[in-house]
Amino acid sequence: METVDIKTPSKSYPVFIGHNAAESLPDFINENHREIGKIMIITDEKVATLHLDTVKQLLALTNIPICEYIVPEGEHAKTFEVFYQCQSFALSQNLNRKSMIIALGGGAVGDVAGFVAATFMRGIPFIQVPTTLLAHDSAVGGKVAINHPQGKNMIGVFHQPEAVFFDLSFLKTLPAKELRSGFAEVVKEALIQDGEFYKWLLASVDNLNELTEDKLLYMVKRGIEIKANIVAEDEKETGVRAYLNLGHTLGHAIEGLLGYGKISHGEAVMIGTIFAIHLSREKLKLEFDLEKFIDWVGSLGYETVVSEECGKTDLLAFMKRDKKTVSEVVTFVLLQMVGQPKLVNIQDSEILENLSIMYRHK
Repeated sequence: METVDIKTPSKSYPVFIGHNAAESLPDFINENHREIGKIMIITDEKVATLHLDTVKQLLALTNIPICEYIVPEGEHAKTFEVFYQCQSFALSQNLNRKSMIIALGGGAVGDVAGFVAATFMRGIPFIQVPTTLLAHDSAVGGKVAINHPQGKNMIGVFHQPEAVFFDLSFLKTLPAKELRSGFAEVVKEALIQDGEFYKWLLASVDNLNELTEDKLLYMVKRGIEIKANIVAEDEKETGVRAYLNLGHTLGHAIEGLLGYGKISHGEAVMIGTIFAIHLSREKLKLEFDLEKFIDWVGSLGYETVVSEECGKTDLLAFMKRDKKTVSEVVTFVLLQMVGQPKLVNIQDSEILENLSIMYRHK
């Protein structure tokens, strides 16, 4: 099992990565959180059928009373209603400040469970137990939130977990769509900080359904290390942490317009990444073989153009609500070169003009 230490101004904590990493969960709780009197697991409908019993059996070794609350799958979990229901359930089960929440699931479960933990009685500890490749990114760094119809992750806080247990054996149950969603974030991490890692991905990954555990371990660990370096420097996204949003400005707009859950987060981000690379070549003279990149991700099953359901002006309106944007001008994360990101403000007219290339031309 590999360990990556996350160090932020507010907290340091370990990320455990490996086959059966979750088996270390009870010992970690007993050794580091003897004060805990009750554990509440928050998971979703799909993960509950696959992994809830396994995790409950492990947590039973702590001899701490356990309860669980099951939320809807995917982005449908990240609503005011579900957040309120989780809080109400926690109160009904007599959780208190000596209680702990376990987030068992993908990125959406981690977001809502973390937000519940951050706000229940002004904050209780929680542990992330990710079950998707996407969550290697979202489980680290302390961003927890729910969505608003006018924007993704608009209501949230920074609340760091006590630990993250990334059990690679959980990934065996993932469908291809979820693997694509998570791999998009791995590609993003490589593009913003590690050109050699990007070259390795290009050379080593030609079928997401045939990833070996060794490749998964390397990918996940390197991605988490990249995020750890950035979060250590900028926990609250006042500077370089914004670079982690490469591809997310357009990606979040696509998600919002289509309806959260209609397209996976990572698949939308990959389209946004293609657009960001295109803008980088136009605005920053980035030297990058975009055509090769599009062919590669297309061969992995990604859609590489914007759906006709998303009009350019509607996308622009959504992008203006992006959290990086601090004026009326939309801010994008672009690349000066692979490994050197830069925040760039781009005028509406330029965005609309360049968006035209992102649609399938008949």
